Amino acid sequence: MKIVIAGYDVEGRSSYAYFQRKFPDTQLMIVDERELRDVPAGAEVCTGAGVFSDQFYDVDMVVRTAGLPPSRIKTSGTIWSATNEFFAQCSASIIGVTGTKGKGTTCSLITSILRAAGKTAHLVGNIGVPSLDVLPQIQPDDIVVYELSSFQLWDLEKSPHVAVVLMIEPDHLDRHDDFADYLDAKSHIAKFQTAQDILIYNRNNQFSQQIAAKSPARQLSYPIDLSTDMQQALKLPGVHNQENASAAVLVAKTVMPELSDDVICRGLAGFTGLPHRLKFVAEKRGVKFYDDSISTTPGSAVAALRSFQQPKVMLLGGADKGGDYTELAEELARSQSLRGVIVSGGNADDIAKALQKAGLPDATIVQKGVIPMTEVVWYALDIAQPGDVVILSPAAASFDQYANYTARGEAFVEAVAEL
Repeated sequence: MKIVIAGYDVEGRSSYAYFQRKFPDTQLMIVDERELRDVPAGAEVCTGAGVFSDQFYDVDMVVRTAGLPPSRIKTSGTIWSATNEFFAQCSASIIGVTGTKGKGTTCSLITSILRAAGKTAHLVGNIGVPSLDVLPQIQPDDIVVYELSSFQLWDLEKSPHVAVVLMIEPDHLDRHDDFADYLDAKSHIAKFQTAQDILIYNRNNQFSQQIAAKSPARQLSYPIDLSTDMQQALKLPGVHNQENASAAVLVAKTVMPELSDDVICRGLAGFTGLPHRLKFVAEKRGVKFYDDSISTTPGSAVAALRSFQQPKVMLLGGADKGGDYTELAEELARSQSLRGVIVSGGNADDIAKALQKAGLPDATIVQKGVIPMTEVVWYALDIAQPGDVVILSPAAASFDQYANYTARGEAFVEAVAEL
């Protein structure tokens, strides 16, 4: 038996170790377009541009990393993934959560509530540890909360018992053929559900509704009203996080109908936010800085803008993912509390043009190219006044300057610390 691990990132490393344990006598090969320096001793490795399109007709299985489209793999064997393997082997009930933004926060809130209730809940996916690393620890009575991106859902062959579909907007159009392909991938979360399963969807989002309409599962919608105590227990700013919390509460009550409001409040209060998701960084000269580097779509930047009443300086721009900035630009133009917008990064020109077209005064726009984060932060502090907030919510990917949104967020935190 021969297995190819296609893409040797965090998930690829986990898959290599897992299948090495599962099939100790099998031949494993690591394939990646990048040059690799940290492969296991003695491992067979094949690297180079276009390597995923090679004809792998002599292998039994190709285990793709999440971001590698199945269509790029040519093989006569089975195309598989860590997500498919986990779903096939997991003995516990799975709560799967997808959406364009809010997956990590919603998954974390669900997990926190379940743990507050004394349940053993495992948080896996991009937000947690790789799912295959956790698999040996999971017991049948546990609950798994799985954050599922469109990349993980591309070729999913089994749906979770509870599928949660959050707000969806165009995203990752640099990887997907078009928005229809992106939406189709998202819909796979419910593709194999039955009447015994549950689907929870955002009734205010037409694309979430479209996915729900195709599922035979019992359907519930959110937002739901949260009690005053629950609203006060939630530590996260913004209306969008109120919606994420209501989805999490609905999931928890559906899975554990006996949950008391006190337990739910403890669970909500126990989660104080994920790094780089509208996270307070520091106050400098009376100005508060917030890190929302996870914001890689225009819609997520709109949510950040709406989260604060104070005068604000928005930091936008990065690597383009095919998003439409019209709505964001119009929202900024309507804002009565906008101090200024600093646009930098690879797509700065495109965002600036959208802002100007929406009628934002030129005096409000500071347009820069690809500049260090330290300069961006200094420009922001120069514009802001005491009592204002500065929000890094780029509405774009990070790959023009940074390895990922985490590296961008850390650069922002370090730059603020140096002020």
